[in-house]
Amino acid sequence: MKSLVTGGAGFIGSHLVERLLQQSDEVIVYDNFSTGQRKFLEAVVARENLRLIEADLLDEERLDEAMREVDFVWHLAANADVRFGTDRPRRDLEQNTVATSNVLEAMRRNGVKKICFSSTGSVYGEAPVIPTTEDCPFPLQTSFYGASKLAGESLISAYCEGFGMQGWVFRFVSILGERYTHGHVFDFYQQLLADPKRLHILGDGQQRKSYLHIDDCLDAMFTAVSKAVDRVNVLNLGTDEYIEVNDSVKVITQHLGLDPRRTYEGGDRGWIGDNPFIFLDCSRMRSLGWSPTYSIREGILKTLNWLEQNRWVLESRE
Repeated sequence: MKSLVTGGAGFIGSHLVERLLQQSDEVIVYDNFSTGQRKFLEAVVARENLRLIEADLLDEERLDEAMREVDFVWHLAANADVRFGTDRPRRDLEQNTVATSNVLEAMRRNGVKKICFSSTGSVYGEAPVIPTTEDCPFPLQTSFYGASKLAGESLISAYCEGFGMQGWVFRFVSILGERYTHGHVFDFYQQLLADPKRLHILGDGQQRKSYLHIDDCLDAMFTAVSKAVDRVNVLNLGTDEYIEVNDSVKVITQHLGLDPRRTYEGGDRGWIGDNPFIFLDCSRMRSLGWSPTYSIREGILKTLNWLEQNRWVLESRE
């Protein structure tokens, strides 16, 4: 099996690359290193069955060349910083929607028929139904990120129907674990390193969030590919629990032995596009025989342990 992984030097992508290499796949990593880290691939970059291409998905010529003789595409590359969407909306359009269109066109031209896509629970906006199922009606979109990912999902569905492809679309909650480089846990840890006596929280701290550990995320993806057989398979990925931001802060500060003064900004939303309550119904994924191993608390602590041992990643994100 020859697999192309876009965003293969990123958080989820680098873990996926390792899994694919373990099962003896030939792997092409395609990454522009705007957020991906070469260090994440250090353990595997010298492998004979790994090829690294440093290029942007907007470069259609390079992408077309990379797609030749590929059997399976894992499309993970994206601009994933939801809260900066209003600052740079064109980036979400280009790196999420246009890039996905380019991937699909390169697949079509090269006869590649299978694609996995990392979407997001943000496509549900402020969902009218909690827990939110995959068939929940879509309300108005609340973030450029969610809107750009939903557009990518639609393109994949159209290409699957129009050109005989097969797709797996994963609507993730926030993913935690080793090599995690953005989000609540990262931001809070970075703040507390700089000033252990103060922590500034975007929102009122009562936002309810769901998280999934990277190992559970990958287990779910591989389970779905082997067992979900529809032309287009849309699957929520998350745990059967959620946590308030204030409670996640408590887990972090207790682990670090700190008691900072908390300040808040933004009301019930930390930024434009922040959803006060995200909780996905994952029964469709569970029906395939998958269930998560780690609780949210365990995921937070494993993430903190990695960040404490790899502070270089904090500097790389400044």
